[in-house]
Amino acid sequence: MRQAIIQVKNLVKLYDRYEAVKDISFDVLDGEIFGLLGPNGAGKSTTLEIMETLREKTSGEINIAGFSIDENPDAIKSIIGIQLQTSGFYPGLTLLEQIDLFNGLYGANADAMNLLSLVQLGDKAKSPYKSLSGGQKQRFAIATTLIHDPKIIFLDEPSTGLDPQARRNLWDLIQNIRKKGTTVVLTTHYMEEAEYLCDRVAIMDQGRIMALDTPEKLIDDLLKKGFERKKELKPANLEDVFINLTGHGFDN
Repeated sequence: MRQAIIQVKNLVKLYDRYEAVKDISFDVLDGEIFGLLGPNGAGKSTTLEIMETLREKTSGEINIAGFSIDENPDAIKSIIGIQLQTSGFYPGLTLLEQIDLFNGLYGANADAMNLLSLVQLGDKAKSPYKSLSGGQKQRFAIATTLIHDPKIIFLDEPSTGLDPQARRNLWDLIQNIRKKGTTVVLTTHYMEEAEYLCDRVAIMDQGRIMALDTPEKLIDDLLKKGFERKKELKPANLEDVFINLTGHGFDN
């Protein structure tokens, strides 16, 4: 049975009198893809940033891989990977140059070409970051989280702004990373994304966790209450049509 690699207990985050995170508790199991779901303002990104040691909590306890976030934040930083946003990269540097820079910052020695091949960007190795498409930039951002071979990676809204094809390619990448033994924690407001990727999800609203379980169990529990869709869904949707017509390869 898998053990908890992240333990969050009674986490609270206040901004003056506004309570952004309201006494939440949950565990993340070693090797799973765990999703924090909710609308904008639900508290999911704040929770993620606290676990990443990027934002201070007001109260509560967080332990990551046996390290307390209060007592050993540097130890935690050494075993986690964080997805950077666009502003974290130099537009004019090539992807190889960016990875060399991150190798120096982490004190790592990652093989840049192997890393780029993992995210299907080997042919873009000598291209400047600014020349990449949106999907390619997202995949490169995830590649940089892996430079120091972390135990856990944190992804904040990883597929926001991507077209359907690029989004599904990104999902395949995240699943492949998990297959290598890395624990993945992500936030999203795309329910299809969560259902496709996550082993378990915590649904947040107004700073609280409303439910936590596998997507299948949460759906089954809803059906047991007598829930019925007003319109029967077809076995495919317009997004499937788009992907079928435009191909399944990575975006160029």
